[in-house]
Amino acid sequence: MMKTKTKLLAVALTAFILFIGVNANAQSFQKGKLRFGIGADGLIPVGNFSKSANFGLGITPRLQYGLSKKVALTFTTGFYHFFPKDQVYNDGTLSYKYKWDLDLIPVKAGFKAFVTSNIYIGAEAGIGFQVDNGGGDSKFMASGGAGYVTKHWDFGVRYENFAGNGYRNGLIGLRVAYGFGL
Repeated sequence: MMKTKTKLLAVALTAFILFIGVNANAQSFQKGKLRFGIGADGLIPVGNFSKSANFGLGITPRLQYGLSKKVALTFTTGFYHFFPKDQVYNDGTLSYKYKWDLDLIPVKAGFKAFVTSNIYIGAEAGIGFQVDNGGGDSKFMASGGAGYVTKHWDFGVRYENFAGNGYRNGLIGLRVAYGFGL
């Protein structure tokens, strides 16, 4: 059921982005210039991760450096908080409920490349530092996605995977950001 919902959401967002892109004003990077954006993220756990987390919220500042009018390097950090589901642990003698908790600080580098004047594809990779339950754990993070931008707004969707300590989790991220040149 979750896979069907995720696929429908991805198709609907892609269609929306393509529809808007047909009537959009030109957008491009300025070579050698910096751009800063601050985003709010809705994080939808997928796969096994959806068994332990309901959803997540994030805030993600991003710095971009234009390599050309069509390509930029990105550096993203911020904070992700996931809202856990109740879990039941049974060790054979005792059974009790607990909540799995995950708060991450992502630190990622990547790129954005425009395929039309307002629609881009992008990818990022980096490390997520776990800060809950005493912290100390880190996870490799990798994502790929697409988005639509205007002069100040950036609407993006991505699939992100993070792995560490034998666990691999995935999510669909929906990002709305406000940006400006520096």
